[in-house]
Formats: sequence, structure tokens, C-alpha cells
Amino acid sequence: MSRIPSLPRLVAACFAVAMLVLVIGASAASANPSRGGFAFAARDVRGGPAGAVSFVGGGAFDTAGTFAHGGGAFRCTESVGQGPLAGCQTGEGVRWHTDTALASTPFRCSTDAVKTGTTGPDITAFRATFFRAGDGNTPSFTANVIVAGHDIAPDLTGMQNVWIQGVGCANASTHVGG
Repeated sequence: MSRIPSLPRLVAACFAVAMLVLVIGASAASANPSRGGFAFAARDVRGGPAGAVSFVGGGAFDTAGTFAHGGGAFRCTESVGQGPLAGCQTGEGVRWHTDTALASTPFRCSTDAVKTGTTGPDITAFRATFFRAGDGNTPSFTANVIVAGHDIAPDLTGMQNVWIQGVGCANASTHVGG
């Protein structure tokens, strides 16, 4: 009988891994001033017409947007009905990892104006691949992501520092930088 870990255990485990990756990223940052690390825990990414995602992880990146390596866990807490994660049903989702570093990406949190997230000292943009249980090593979804140490949508009420393409933004616990 297989046991699927509960979401809090999965989040805690991924956050621990993210912290380890952050330490490794910080050591890389000291060797190269353009490198940094990121770690985050976003419990409620939303803003699109349908869906919400819990999203945690961490990694290392460079401020030019030419390198990003990270991973973590995700779970669709409400079925996503649009964008790259369309079809992710409530309770689905296991892990994610970076696919491609991005120098910048256009984004919007909900119905706000389109903005651009540009990788820099306290913000990273990347394309991530997301995996559901049962799909093995075949990505279930691919979407652009932004993780920042500051508010990426100051025109909206509250802090928005994590974004998933097609899902929306969240006020997350983050660390981004050296």
C-alpha cells in the first residue's frame, strides 16, 4: 500500500530542500557576484478566472537571466481552468523544476495591466515544468514563473511577489538574492 504524503509534510520537506539549495546558491553567489539564490513558500497563488495553487521551492539563478536551477513542490488547491496549468484538478500536483532561465517575462496577476518581470538582484524569472503523480518524468505542464523579494504588482492591493503564468500572483514568504 503506497502512502501519499500530506500537503503540510510535502511543503515542509520541499521548504527544507529549498533552504539547502539556497545555501548552495548563496555559496555560488559569493563565488560570482551575479549569482544568487531564491526560496519561497506561496500557499495561495490565484487571480485567474478559475484555480489556485500552493507552490514552494528554491534554487539558484544569475541576475542576467541566463542561468536558473531550482525545484520544489506544488499542488492545485482549486482546479485550474485556464493557461498552461489548465486541467490541473484539485489535489493534483507533486513537483516542479526549472526548465529555462528567462531574462524577462510579461505577466499579470488577474485583470490588472500587463507588466514585465525582469530578472535582477532580487527577482528571478524562469520557465518551470510541473509534474503530477502518475505522469512519471513526463512534464504535465510548463509555465513561466516569477519569484521576487519585492512587490511585483504595486498597482494592486497587498504584496504580490510570486506569479505563475495563467494562475496569478501570491503574497509569499520569499528570500531572493545573495
